[in-house]
Amino acid sequence: MTGQRRSADLRHGAPGRGRPVLGPLVVIGDTLLDVDVEGDTDRLCPDAPVPVVDVAAEHARPGGAGLAALLAARDGAEVVLITAIGDDPAGRRLCGLLSDELDLVRLPLRGGTVHKTRIRARGQTLLRLDTGDGTVGQAPEHAKAAEAVARAGAVLVADYGRGVARLARALLPGRGVPIVWDPHPRGDRPVAGCTLLTPSEAEAELLCPAPYAGPDRAARRLVRELRAGAVAVTLGTRGAALALADGSLTQIPAPVRAGGQDVCGAGDRLASAAALALRAGATVREAVTLGVGEASRFVQRGGAAAVRVQEQRLGDRPRSAVEVAELTRASGGRLIATGGCFDLLHAGHVSLLRRARALGDALVVCVNSDDSVRRLKGRSRPVVDALDRAEVLRALSCVDAVLVFDEDTPARAIELLRPDVWVKGGDYAGGILPETEVLDRLGAHTVVLSLLPGRSTTNVIREIR
Repeated sequence: MTGQRRSADLRHGAPGRGRPVLGPLVVIGDTLLDVDVEGDTDRLCPDAPVPVVDVAAEHARPGGAGLAALLAARDGAEVVLITAIGDDPAGRRLCGLLSDELDLVRLPLRGGTVHKTRIRARGQTLLRLDTGDGTVGQAPEHAKAAEAVARAGAVLVADYGRGVARLARALLPGRGVPIVWDPHPRGDRPVAGCTLLTPSEAEAELLCPAPYAGPDRAARRLVRELRAGAVAVTLGTRGAALALADGSLTQIPAPVRAGGQDVCGAGDRLASAAALALRAGATVREAVTLGVGEASRFVQRGGAAAVRVQEQRLGDRPRSAVEVAELTRASGGRLIATGGCFDLLHAGHVSLLRRARALGDALVVCVNSDDSVRRLKGRSRPVVDALDRAEVLRALSCVDAVLVFDEDTPARAIELLRPDVWVKGGDYAGGILPETEVLDRLGAHTVVLSLLPGRSTTNVIREIR
């Protein structure tokens, strides 16, 4: 295998021929909303000795654990982000930034979503404004978070001192997958037994009670005290000091020296790249070497300020079903939902979906998973797998989002979405629906729409045969 191919494999974890399918990278941590207000300045304010910035653009992106997860997803990996986001304008904007890039497991946040705004001119930050006091108190029990960690190929804890990392203490013990912990000065002490810790030198000094004797000794001390497989103390343009559990110490130099540039996000880039490499089977030394290289190139390209995310507003049709539901409610709109197998999409399906969408402001389609279809229709179905069925449905202009569910009925999906209207096709003969109880409890209305005569997946399959 060439060095180039080896590097690509470690970054992306592509299954390739004869390689097992890897579980997702699960990122656990605090997510912030970062906004850069970019402009130019060539004069001072007449009433105070401060620069006047003529605003040219505004760029929003996830920060904290959200940035680490986003960068990993853009490396081509399947990523699940477990984080807490408030139900406020900043939180809804943050969900819109994340919804199209990765899978989001959202925890409740106590207080407002943290929102950091940097005022920048000619590539330099002049001022940062911080709002939002959101924290997570007692680590909540969360079934979806536990399920995500249970199928993880690797876990990255990106602690930003807001409390989400405490959830890792309950979920991580006994997991036989690589665990990378990126600590924070205001965060929790990392759990014992992690594969790799990635503190900055300032964070390592805080983790090691005085006297501090430099990054090398700090790395070795933390390996012993936290029973870690390795500790990489990151040193900016000097790379990282890596101590291993066997007592060895290695200096990992940065291949690119991007001095004087914006280093915001470099630690997230290093930790996410190293976690993906460990997930793909790299040694710790290989993973840290790759992470240092990716971080230095990230800074050279402009750091977090150069990250661009296509914002998903309600009118932009974000693909996350939960996000569509939340944005629709927040704007006072009417949410429509319907469900079914949608195997071999045909004109009858399209007609139903168009008329359903006309009943409100957004339409979410709940689709039976492959296992669910087999239980309902028999072993020969579905003809088209769930991923392809969902992708085809998303391509329809009348569909705002798709949610795949694994149960025999969509009751849990309905409870998650809380639609105003639930649409059934005209082949429904009446009586009590399996989902009637949850619909009644939510106060949702049921609307039955007629189907086009003669159109059905069964008929299409019969004609093909």
